[in-house]
Amino acid sequence: MRKDVRILLVGEPKVGKTSLIMSLVSEEFPDEVPLRAEEITIPADVTPERVPTHIVDYSGTYTRTSLYDETHMACIAVLIFYLCNVNGSAVSHHIVPLILVGNKSDLVEHSSMETILPIMNQYSEIETCVECSAKNLKNISELFYYAQKAVLHPTGPLYSPEDKEMKPSCIKALTRIFKISDLDNDGILNDNDTLCSNCSTLLMIVDFALQRTCFNIPLAPQALEDVKNVVRKNMSDGVKDNGLTLKGFLFLHTLFIQRGRHETTWTVLRRFGYDDDLELTQEYLFPLLKIPPDCTTELNHNAYLFLQSVFDKHDKDRDCALSPDELKDLFKVFPYMPWGPDVNNTVCTNEQGWITYQGYLSQWTLTTYLDVQRCLEYLGYLGYSIIQEQESQTAAVTITRNKRIDLQKKQTQRSVFRCNVLGARGSGKSGFLQAFLGRNLAVKDHMSYYAMSTTYVYGQEKYLLLHEVLPDFEFLSEADLACDVVCLVYDISNPRSFEYCAKVYKKHFLDSKTPCVIIAAKSDLHEARQYYSLSPLDFCRKHKLHPPQMFTCNTDEAPSKDICTKLTTMAMYPHMTQADLKNSTFWLRASVGATVFAVLGFAMYKALLKQR
Repeated sequence: MRKDVRILLVGEPKVGKTSLIMSLVSEEFPDEVPLRAEEITIPADVTPERVPTHIVDYSGTYTRTSLYDETHMACIAVLIFYLCNVNGSAVSHHIVPLILVGNKSDLVEHSSMETILPIMNQYSEIETCVECSAKNLKNISELFYYAQKAVLHPTGPLYSPEDKEMKPSCIKALTRIFKISDLDNDGILNDNDTLCSNCSTLLMIVDFALQRTCFNIPLAPQALEDVKNVVRKNMSDGVKDNGLTLKGFLFLHTLFIQRGRHETTWTVLRRFGYDDDLELTQEYLFPLLKIPPDCTTELNHNAYLFLQSVFDKHDKDRDCALSPDELKDLFKVFPYMPWGPDVNNTVCTNEQGWITYQGYLSQWTLTTYLDVQRCLEYLGYLGYSIIQEQESQTAAVTITRNKRIDLQKKQTQRSVFRCNVLGARGSGKSGFLQAFLGRNLAVKDHMSYYAMSTTYVYGQEKYLLLHEVLPDFEFLSEADLACDVVCLVYDISNPRSFEYCAKVYKKHFLDSKTPCVIIAAKSDLHEARQYYSLSPLDFCRKHKLHPPQMFTCNTDEAPSKDICTKLTTMAMYPHMTQADLKNSTFWLRASVGATVFAVLGFAMYKALLKQR
């Protein structure tokens, strides 16, 4: 909403512009009227809309340039005329919204509204018209209230008087609001659509005010029934199963606007982030969030609960996966499709290629980690701050502490760890990423350089992000090197493959505290002697690295995730000595814990799903 309102009073000399201002301020008709009143400011606390209002008196001494400037600074122009002399010529070159004011009504015996209405019908920009009298104080306060209201709650963006229906942009915005508020996704706003602990449904009471969602007013049961009855009388399909349909919801807002109560619709729109042009504001979509250096961003527990509810809302067949149609339905509240086809090769999918529940949460976790501003934008489209009763989407994000502190304290509270995967071209990096997602071979279409899924270390669920780094050795950036653990992949069947891993390690990670693991990929093939001064095993011994980990994705069964569990563990405990990492008991405890908690976690989710 605007921070202030600027009203410009214009009109021919002697029509009573200055008298109206003086009568408003002093609440009595002035004995002496100056040629022009000085600009006055009405404080916010004495205006109905709680917004400061500036009133400017147009003077005939204004130059053409100064009048032009004043008009452009004004939010609205109040065109005042003497009721005995009214015509449409004065409004033919308007710049800002207009209110027509017939002053000196005390001097005429009959209303002139019949003369004014044709002018209003001719110019759709005229918000309203008022008859008043500065002498009798008739409608003085109302005049300035209507002017303020016309600025703060304009009719133009909402409604077309010519067509007598809401404009497409307004329908689009209200449809999004309806879909967000329909928490069970049944196409009906009913008593089950509880937005939050102290909010009921997005229905309107009979005096055209929304209940608690936007106005913090409880919805009386009888008032709710009265609203439904109004809709039933006017629309056969406006009420279904004792709840409002989208058509009914839109009808009510059309009714508000037609009856001059468009502030109700504006309150709803602004509560859901819309500006005067019916666009979501930048402040709503991109709330300020400062990320200190060496810190990462993760979703917190409440954010995951919200995202789980969104998933459940659209998983109509309860198969723990989102079909293309279900995913499309989920993103209908977005202005564009945020996830491309590469997402299916970034997170876990089922046999049909549909994103699973785990994959869905993984993609959100990935977005939060790589581009938190994009995540905030997405949560804004989903209505997170409204549903969760938070000031902004930043309440969904946890900023982790500096990694140096984690190293000093030898412990971390982080849940997301990044592993950069490097290797020569054709070494098997893409296959390794896809194996982490449970696939045997890399997918050729819509390839992704990221793979994100969960692992379990000592019973704790963690997210591991694998990032395939392009193999241009000379052009590795800081972003390519910044991570929690490094995975160097070579093809055992290619005699020149290991050399790349050795050079990268010696140049970038030899003196680094970042843990490194060497992966011997394509282990199902014949192992060739590497054209390097040291064998991979001797190289690992010399640099006190864990022996090369044998890996292949060319199997009939789903590839093992044991290596990824090791990578996550090393990322969580980078201070561990090489002796600890070589301890077979250590890895056994970690991997067994991972298996047990993975099985139990999925079983618990399935049980909860059946209850719903």
